[in-house]
Amino acid sequence: MNQPFDWSLVQSFLAALDQGSLLGAARTLNASQPTIGRHIAELESQLGVVLFERTGRGLLPTATALRLAESARAMEMGAHQLARSVSGAEEGVTGTVRITASQPVACVLLPPVLARMRQALPEVQVELVASNQVTNLLRREADIALRMVRPDQASLVAKRIGAVTLGAYAHRDYLRRKGTPRQPPDLLQHELVGNDRHEDIQQGFAAMGYPVERQHFAFRTDDLMAYWEAVRAGLGIGFVGNYMARTDPNVVAVLPQLPLPDLPIWLTVHREIRTSRKIRAVYDFLAAEVPLVL
Repeated sequence: MNQPFDWSLVQSFLAALDQGSLLGAARTLNASQPTIGRHIAELESQLGVVLFERTGRGLLPTATALRLAESARAMEMGAHQLARSVSGAEEGVTGTVRITASQPVACVLLPPVLARMRQALPEVQVELVASNQVTNLLRREADIALRMVRPDQASLVAKRIGAVTLGAYAHRDYLRRKGTPRQPPDLLQHELVGNDRHEDIQQGFAAMGYPVERQHFAFRTDDLMAYWEAVRAGLGIGFVGNYMARTDPNVVAVLPQLPLPDLPIWLTVHREIRTSRKIRAVYDFLAAEVPLVL
């Protein structure tokens, strides 16, 4: 292996080994089934071995997987010890860390991650700022930011920790009323949830060869949570992060073949991270845990 080793791959491997299926592993790690599948495929690629045979009953570990399990569990124990060693209970990592993220990330994606962080860093208090504005870390409006754009200030440290995958979704009630689109051009015959002043969705349609005007969108808003609630209410077909759609079983995917771009997530912090133990601890925790829920 000539690339940095990703501990989250081992977490997914052990969960799949213990649970016997991708679905069971996903539930254990509070992640998506495709994420666990990608982690295992990437680990197999890095190691150059096959770890599981895919069967109708789930995952059957190979002899190689069983041999590697002991070493993987030793890594797991070491990782847990490392987490304890940086926790507030043992190292005195205390105080308040202010985190800013977009509304959907702050309201949907982060809360379960922060609940786990509360267990790992019990002496750290969190202030969460839900904002779609690029908060200026240079002015100390926040300590850590999760953003979809990479900052260009030299005094900021940014790490890409994953990407939000997008999909077209609609409520089951809407699809019962209006039918389900089968091909991308069918979207133009449906009620769509779009932006108000932002033009991202219109630009996306144009890139696919389907230029649309504002009038094509039955409901328009730039508030991302209002947008999601409009899709949930059955106002039309909208485009949201898959991690959001998983929270409501009545919202279903349409046109899974639609080529929608991924949105990278950048974990950004001031260079003070090198001297602040509490910020470093929170930064490292988010870097490890956020990719598991994407």
